[in-house]
Amino acid sequence: MKDNFSAQASIYAQYRPQYPQQLFEFIFTFVKNKNVAWDCGTGNGQAAKVLSRHFDKVIATDISQQQIDNAYRAGNIFYTVQPAEQTNIEDNSIDLVTIAQAIHWFNFDKFYVEVLRVAKPGAHIAIWMYSLLQISKEIDNIIHHYHFTTLENYWDAERKYVDDNYSSIPFPFKEINTPPFYIEVYWSLEDLKGYLYTWSALQKFIAANNHNPADDVIDKIQYHWNGAEKRKIIFPVHLRLGVIK
Repeated sequence: MKDNFSAQASIYAQYRPQYPQQLFEFIFTFVKNKNVAWDCGTGNGQAAKVLSRHFDKVIATDISQQQIDNAYRAGNIFYTVQPAEQTNIEDNSIDLVTIAQAIHWFNFDKFYVEVLRVAKPGAHIAIWMYSLLQISKEIDNIIHHYHFTTLENYWDAERKYVDDNYSSIPFPFKEINTPPFYIEVYWSLEDLKGYLYTWSALQKFIAANNHNPADDVIDKIQYHWNGAEKRKIIFPVHLRLGVIK
């Protein structure tokens, strides 16, 4: 698994949007037992935070110590630095596996073998991601060009799975039909700037060119932004939910 987020772990924790409560409520309706959840690729613990309010214990793993250092803390969340494909989690111990905005970095075959090992019979797995943000036609066009043209050669190959809304990721489980979800936030231009700074392709662009193109994007966007106002921003969320055994 690649580690593309340790360098910007602190701003990742500050500026990445939170997942909608409706998403978790939908997932929880299928999970009968809420003893132990495994949040894999936990990052700064966004999903683990919600899981901790519903499960007795949350095991949260990530390959980035820096991400975990910036993660949300709770007494029943147990953070460890471990790869998704090989953990020290006990056999047949997990009621729900969640992977938020991370599974595209995994070795799918090896990870699913690990999922089958740690999951209880009848456990569930939920993977989700959010696609490119939506603000207005003018701003969306600027960000679209930035994402697909300016940064085109700096995205990892795995990014294709996100651009496909996870539809092309293998999912060898009994799949449950899911509705669309949305993240809705109200951000200032400074908030948007902070979010754009978290993109992994941006860090690679800066390293190669000694220039930050996100600043140029913000300069263009500000002409369509009314000063310090906060604007509504939508992130479409795509969930795949399945029964493991």
